[in-house]
Amino acid sequence: MGAQPTISDVADAAGVSRQTVSNVLNAPDVVRPETRERVQHAITHLGYRPHASARRLRTQKSSTIGIRLDPITTDGISGSILDRFLHALTEQADRKNLRMLLFTATGPEDEIAQFQRLSEGADVDAFVLTSTFHGDPRTEWLIEHGQSFVTFGRPWGIDDMADPEHLWVDVDGCHGLREATTHLLTTGARRVGFIGWPTGSGTGDDRRRGWLEAMREGSGLGDAGLRTLEVAAEDGVNDGADAMRRLEKAAGTVDAVVCVSDSLALGALMAAGGRIPVVGYDNTPVAASIGFSSVEQPLDEVAAGVLELLTGAHGGRVRPGTEVTDPRHRLVAPRLVVREGPSVIAAAR
Repeated sequence: MGAQPTISDVADAAGVSRQTVSNVLNAPDVVRPETRERVQHAITHLGYRPHASARRLRTQKSSTIGIRLDPITTDGISGSILDRFLHALTEQADRKNLRMLLFTATGPEDEIAQFQRLSEGADVDAFVLTSTFHGDPRTEWLIEHGQSFVTFGRPWGIDDMADPEHLWVDVDGCHGLREATTHLLTTGARRVGFIGWPTGSGTGDDRRRGWLEAMREGSGLGDAGLRTLEVAAEDGVNDGADAMRRLEKAAGTVDAVVCVSDSLALGALMAAGGRIPVVGYDNTPVAASIGFSSVEQPLDEVAAGVLELLTGAHGGRVRPGTEVTDPRHRLVAPRLVVREGPSVIAAAR
């Protein structure tokens, strides 16, 4: 393989100075159109690519996006969704000549301290936030300090569908659980239970709404009957098993169950001994290996949406009074992956 072409090679091929080539790359408006076209032709013909480090020095931009690396979860199941998102985001960012900078934090306040350190040091140009929640102080800090950012997850607790200061991408959990519940109803199940997270989790409440809408529409049960078919639990396999036992005790007959995570679904399956269908959420490798149905989040679409909002017309920041009409958010639909279910699973009783 020959040596990579340099800015001098481009200048010689176009019959211009090195400074003119630099102007075409960094300030094209100052170059006459015919000269700019000649230089761009030489760049394309030679396959010249500006050196990233040199470009960062000229523009004072790092071409780097900061994102927190979430801690490992105790069961290692549900946390895999953020790992897969991070992989998709890094892969797509690389194709745009952008870099990802990973950092850790013990909680929201520590993450804010990291934002301040990284922005003051000009180490990153923008941030991606995950695991948003009601009253999230991280978004407030970033807005107040004029930082570019996009969240994977809505800014729960406000008018999140149209809030002018938040750019976000999210998966429509309501749609996902509604599709899963409707599928079970069409297979003959009537008393479809729901195992969710405690009230107040924006993501969990959104998924619960999908189950409730489908049940009100297709089960024939009233609200009193539906209340006996739902229980809440923290996210974990053992928690899911305990929730399943509580659900059967309260509801009596349960024909099938939908859960807000694969961790809870695995626990419910173990407690039920595989007697009834259980549908999870996230379609983790555990769901695929054991063989239970689950709702899959299209993480490639989420990553693409995040990068569009960071690098497109908005540039990761909504500026009051601007005429930018591009949508400030992307809400993508998940899909239900249907499997026959495990043939044998030990009951956790």
